[in-house]
Formats: sequence, C-alpha cells, structure tokens
Amino acid sequence: MNEFKTYHPIINFTYFVFAIGFSCFFMHPVCLGISILLGFTYSVMLKGRKGIRTNLIYMLPMLMLMALINPIFNHQGATILGYFPSGNPLTLESVIYGLCAGTMIASVICHFSCFNEVMTSDKIIYLFGKIIPSLSLIFSMTLRFIPRFAHQLKITADSQKCIGRDVANGSIIKRAKSGLSILSIMTTWSLENAIDTADSMKSRGYGLPKRSAYSIYSFSKRDAKILTVILLLAVYVIIGSITGETHFACFPYVRIRGFSVYGLSVFSAYFALLSLPIIIEILEVIKWKFIRSKT
Repeated sequence: MNEFKTYHPIINFTYFVFAIGFSCFFMHPVCLGISILLGFTYSVMLKGRKGIRTNLIYMLPMLMLMALINPIFNHQGATILGYFPSGNPLTLESVIYGLCAGTMIASVICHFSCFNEVMTSDKIIYLFGKIIPSLSLIFSMTLRFIPRFAHQLKITADSQKCIGRDVANGSIIKRAKSGLSILSIMTTWSLENAIDTADSMKSRGYGLPKRSAYSIYSFSKRDAKILTVILLLAVYVIIGSITGETHFACFPYVRIRGFSVYGLSVFSAYFALLSLPIIIEILEVIKWKFIRSKT
C-alpha cells in the first residue's frame, strides 16, 4: 500500500495540507465523521496491524477523555442535563462539543501519522530546500526525530538494564536514578545528533544560493491529473464552507444547517477528496491482481 507515495511530492503535500487543514477547522459532525473514518482507514492501509493498535490504544481513549473532561470545565449551553456536586450545570451542548473536539483532534493525529509515512525528509527538503532551507531541514529532522528517538531509547534502556540500572526493578529512589540516567543519555544523544547533522549539511553547502541538488522526482501527466482533481474538490469544499453548508455551532444551543442537495454534494466532494489515496491504493491492487491473472 504505497502507490500514493510514488506521486510527486507536491501532490502528497497538497493533499495533506487540505486534509489536515479541513480537519482542523470543520466541526460539522458529518465532516468529522468523514475525516476520522478515512484518516483511520488510510492509516491502517499504510501501517497494517500497527495502525489499528495505535489508533485504538491512543486515539479512542483520548476521544472519550475529551468528551468526559469538557463538560466538567465547560458549563455553557442552554440544555441542562443535571448538576455537579459543585453546583455547576452539566449541559448537552458541552457534551456534544467535547465529542466533536475529541473527534477532531483524533482525526488530525491520524492524518499527521499518514503524513509522516508518506512525506519523507527527502520530499520535504526537495519542496522547501531552496525556499526556506533552514526551516525545511528542521522540519524534516523533527519528523525523523520521534521514531529515531524511540528506537535509541529502547537500545539505551536495554543497555542500562544489562548493568543493573533497570527502571522496572528496585526501590523508587533507585528507579528514579536509573530513569534520570537514561534521560541524561538521551538528551546528550539528541544534542550530538543535531550538531552532527547540522555540520554535515553545512559541509555539503546546504542552503547556499547557487547550490545545485540532485532530484529523483519529475512531474508527470499522472501528477497533473491528480493535482487538478485535488484542487477542484478542495475549491468546491471551500465554496461550500463559505456559503455555510459546513456550519455547526454548539453554544448556546446546537445550530446546524438543514441538509440540501447542494450540501450533500459538498460533503460528497469532501469525502472524495479525503478518500483519494485510498482509491489510488485500491485501484493499484485491482490492477496488480488483474495483471497477475493474465500472466
């Protein structure tokens, strides 16, 4: 499931700009449902069982936690369901807002996890290396940092465990000292790694005005077609949002525009936009199976 990765970096980046941007701003329940469903599906297609485990272990509890915490601190809303022991009201609108906010955050994280899989550091440097070289390098290093940090942390923890500094055994003080030792090692490793990367890129002339760069990416007709589709769908969704089809408000009471044919077409365009990578992957699988059946 990596056909979408083979497209030009501008295609990948443009898709995720709209997918993540729309997911951040659209609070309409239909848009949230589409975003979380397709984000979860594409994440599973990219990562397999690991994607299912990660989403269920982290995303679902976070969504429920947001839904539970928001009514405790947010007491706005006209529909009172009851009262807390403190005397503050529990409102239906605050519960709905908590569910929508949790779903929005979960969907954005899903799309960002897909972005991290598709947009490699090479693609980011290719897109922004000449425009904003320093920022693009920092951004690409940040994307690489988390998985590398987790891998190095496991190696360091195993090494410390072999010399009797296991954070899972011993008294609380001993475990705290072992944990601080590992933290110190990882902090030193992170700083040294960042300095080595900066010195390496500087020695290669990265960021110089007249520096040339080798690129393996070429913009083809296939890329032009899919970019046109992405832009048309995105513009249609933006127009629908401007006209109020995606409007949704929780306070002081729930307000949502009634469904219409035009509104349904806007939601369909939003669904088509976010499902483009999934459709591309499915078509590639069908094509591959068809070719195998003929050989």
